[in-house]
Amino acid sequence: MLTGELRSQVDRLWDSFWTGGISNPLKVVEQITYLLFLKRLDELQTLEENKSQRLGKPIEREIFPAGKDARGCSYADMRWSRLKNQSPDRMFTLVSDHVFPFLREMGSTNNTYSKLMADAQFEIPKAAVLTNIVDLLDQIPMEDRDTKGDLYEYMLGKIASAGVSGQFRTPRHIIKLMVEMVEPTAKDTICDPASGTCGFLMVAGEYLRDNKPELFADAKARDHFHNSMFNGYDFDTTMLRIGSMNMLLHGVENADIQYRDSLSQDYAVEDEKYSLILANPPFAGSLNKDDVAKDLLKVVDTKSTELLFLALFLKLLKPGGRAAVIVPDGVLFKSSKANKEIRRMLVEEQKLDAV
Repeated sequence: MLTGELRSQVDRLWDSFWTGGISNPLKVVEQITYLLFLKRLDELQTLEENKSQRLGKPIEREIFPAGKDARGCSYADMRWSRLKNQSPDRMFTLVSDHVFPFLREMGSTNNTYSKLMADAQFEIPKAAVLTNIVDLLDQIPMEDRDTKGDLYEYMLGKIASAGVSGQFRTPRHIIKLMVEMVEPTAKDTICDPASGTCGFLMVAGEYLRDNKPELFADAKARDHFHNSMFNGYDFDTTMLRIGSMNMLLHGVENADIQYRDSLSQDYAVEDEKYSLILANPPFAGSLNKDDVAKDLLKVVDTKSTELLFLALFLKLLKPGGRAAVIVPDGVLFKSSKANKEIRRMLVEEQKLDAV
């Protein structure tokens, strides 16, 4: 749990952004995410260095290479452990002119988080604001998974409280209820095709930590948990970055969070790939049929997004798979042909446990 002191520090940080000219809470969290990512890279490099010294072997994965970047800055100076001790003006120059180009260059690597940094933009307006952020993040006990996860959740809660952006956040207690109803297992492959901040995937991971701790004693199950269990799609790159960091801070090393318009013809539907779907997809009315994946139109011929998402879930689920999803009440009560057909499929062809 976050202490009152940490909460007040985050609130002061928010005020710093506001007075510095950044009032969009998504932008605030995005900028903090970049810095958390940089801090994480330094931690990983330190782990690699310690491993190298212990085994007497060369470093296997060197994140910050030897030498300097194209502008003559040492990569070692970009590491969090050095950066945090710089003067405000020097820190600002390092981050804006060297660290962010470095993060963008990392976008060519295979790591999920690195890919999402490919178009990272530095938008913190003043050296004083940057110094406040770095000082706050450095004071937080980041080795404690619960603390750093709770901190990020507290920040994400501010997105919901901003009113217009509230659609990105499903209330935590609703997510928890849905996850407990489907009871994720260590063998599940879980997907949220409208992942946003990855709240559903994160809570599913926490459920497994609390209820299936034995999975971490098995190497194969542990590898599945960190690398292939959690899958999310979204078409907002800011949300992808935030969602990826949310998973990382909650202890999932390499969740597969990808850019994808789940209903689009541009992306093939992955038939019967997942054993569990958790989602609260956006319901924005109707789409142009020419843009919708033909596989979905074969399931239900409609332009209605809520029905198309339900069709998508049915296509994605393996035989025997489970799903807990939020739908608008129109799915239950509208009398159109498409609505009746999707209800018939759910009742007659699936095992509908509850609405």
